[in-house]
Amino acid sequence: MLPIKTPPMGWNSWNTFGRDINEQLIFEMADAMVEKGYRDAGYEYLVIDDCWSAKERDENGLLVAHPEKFPHGMKAVADYVHEKGLKFGIYSCAGTQTCDSHPGSFDHEYSDAAQFASWGVDFLKYDFCFFPQSGNCINAYHTMSMALKASGRDILFSPCNWGVNEPWTWMRSIGATMYRSTGDIQDNYVSMRDILISQLGNFNLSAPYCYNDMDMLVVGMNGKGNVALGGMTETEYRTHFAAWCFFGVPLMMGADLRSVDDTSRLLMQNRELLAINQDAECRPPFFVFKEENNQRIAAIRHLSDGSFALGCFNLSDMDRYFSIFLKDIGIPLHSGCKVELTNIFTGETTYHTENAHQPVFAHDCAILRGRIIK
Repeated sequence: MLPIKTPPMGWNSWNTFGRDINEQLIFEMADAMVEKGYRDAGYEYLVIDDCWSAKERDENGLLVAHPEKFPHGMKAVADYVHEKGLKFGIYSCAGTQTCDSHPGSFDHEYSDAAQFASWGVDFLKYDFCFFPQSGNCINAYHTMSMALKASGRDILFSPCNWGVNEPWTWMRSIGATMYRSTGDIQDNYVSMRDILISQLGNFNLSAPYCYNDMDMLVVGMNGKGNVALGGMTETEYRTHFAAWCFFGVPLMMGADLRSVDDTSRLLMQNRELLAINQDAECRPPFFVFKEENNQRIAAIRHLSDGSFALGCFNLSDMDRYFSIFLKDIGIPLHSGCKVELTNIFTGETTYHTENAHQPVFAHDCAILRGRIIK
C-alpha cells in the first residue's frame, strides 16, 4: 500500500444521507468537491458508507450493488469519481452483516477485497456490527488488512470498531491507516465535546501512517441530515473543526457539500488550520494544562518548519481567560527569547516575553501560530 503520511481527508455519505444514497447523489457530490474547491484544499476521498449493496450476495457469494440505487454498478461510480481527480471509497463490515443489515465481510474477506480492487476502490471503511461472540476482533481486522494487500490494489484501510479492545494499542500493527476510537458523532455540541475529551489521553498513540479517527465532521450540517440531533452554532462548528485539525486526526466531511453555507465551506478550507492538520511531522500535542474536568485545555503542537501551534479550547459553558506561562511551553524568561503569536482567525500578531493571555468565549477556541524570536 502506498503510505499515507498525513491524516486522510475526504467526504463520507453517512452523516447527512444515511441509507438514502444513489449514484446520482454521488456524482453530484464528486462534482461539488471539485467545483466548490474541496479537492484543491486537499480533500481527496469520496466514500460511500452503508446501504450501497443489495441485501443478499449473488449465487457465487459475491457482493452486488443495489440495483435501483446504483444501476450501473460500483465500477461506473468509481470511474466517475476518478475522472474528477478524486479517490473512491466504499464500506463493509467485519461482522456477518453491516450495521443496516446488508451483507458483511465475515469469512468473505479475500473475495470482497478482490472485488473492491476490481471496481477501483481506493478506501475501505470497515465497521463492526453483527460480529460473532466467538470471533476475534483483532484477528478479523488483521485478516481484512492482509486481504487488501493481496488484492493487488492500494486500498486505504479504515477500521471502525468504535474503540472496542483499545484499538489505539494495536491498529497500527495490523496495517490500518486510520481507526475509529469512539462511538458515532452526532450534530450537536455535547456529542462533539465528549468525543474530543474522551481521546485527550490517546493522541500520543497516533503517528504518521496510522491515525486516531474521532469520527467524521458535522461542520455545515446545521441540524439537517441523518445524525443531525440539534445542530451547532457557527462558534461550535469552528471549535469542532479547529480541534480536529489541531489534534491531527482525519478530516472526513459529512455535510451536503452541494449546499454548505459559505461560512462552513471557508472554515473547512481554512489553509492555516489544514496546514496544522497536514504538517509533515504529524507530531501529537503537548498539553500545557487540562483543567476544570478537561473543559479548559491548552496545548501546543511542534510543526515541521520550526514554528508551533498553540490551541486554547474553552469547552465550558462560561467565558474563560487563558494565561499561558511561556516557561510551561519550554521558554523561560532567562532564555532571552520572546514569542510571536499570530491568531489564525483574526490575523492579530502579539509578542510575549513571560506569559500570554487569551480570552476565549464559551464553546470557542483560539488557535495561534507561534514563533520563537531571539
